[in-house]
Amino acid sequence: MHLLYLDDSGSAPNQAERCFVLGGLSIFEAQADWFTRELDKLATTIDSTSPWSIEFHASEIFSRRRAPWNRMSKQEAQGVLKAVLQIIAGSYDTARVFACAVEKSSLQAGVDPVELAFEDLCSRFDMYLSTLRAQGDRQRGLLILDKTTRESSLQRLAADFRRLGTQWGSAIHNIADIPFFVDSRASRLTQCADAIAYAVFRRFNSGDTQYFDLIAGRLYASEDGVIHGLSHKTQASIALHCMCPACLSRRLART
Repeated sequence: MHLLYLDDSGSAPNQAERCFVLGGLSIFEAQADWFTRELDKLATTIDSTSPWSIEFHASEIFSRRRAPWNRMSKQEAQGVLKAVLQIIAGSYDTARVFACAVEKSSLQAGVDPVELAFEDLCSRFDMYLSTLRAQGDRQRGLLILDKTTRESSLQRLAADFRRLGTQWGSAIHNIADIPFFVDSRASRLTQCADAIAYAVFRRFNSGDTQYFDLIAGRLYASEDGVIHGLSHKTQASIALHCMCPACLSRRLART
């Protein structure tokens, strides 16, 4: 089974933030243990006596307000965040990054950025699984997210996507069940998803590409070069000139 671990970055109701991001990592189930062990090794370099107590929460690492990050310099803390992303970048060839960045100013009244991003990634993950299925890999997928107050509504949406389809096309056929929700403190893979979402958030919200660039090569892309693993929900007039990989790859494919 293919597992897509997702987490968000940014606050949907915070109008001071330009974007809301949902993003994460798709791996084959047998690969999960490797990621856990690699992050445990990294945690041991931070606290050798209780590495299991270290949670790699990207925004907390970056802000350095809490232990153990408040005992680090800015460069040291940023180095830890980059080390998490480098583990993802240097992992299995089949590992794929997915993310959706929603520009809040582009949303129509009443549209929820969380639900839009979730629907988008369900559709993209299903498309990815369909591609694998056409190549002979008949494994289905499963979504795993950090615990949230939106758990019930997202599970209901996922069930609707399987039954009725998304706004972009046919019903979801390759995702085995409704999403599962876990405590990120106990899941290294959810912490990987958090780092990915934060890297994408920094790219779109602040123009800071140093984290995103580390994992950009892992974005799911088709053979024609279109980057399907990254979606930028913005106004059409902006997308015509946007230089992000999602918008640029689509424009180049049309030329």
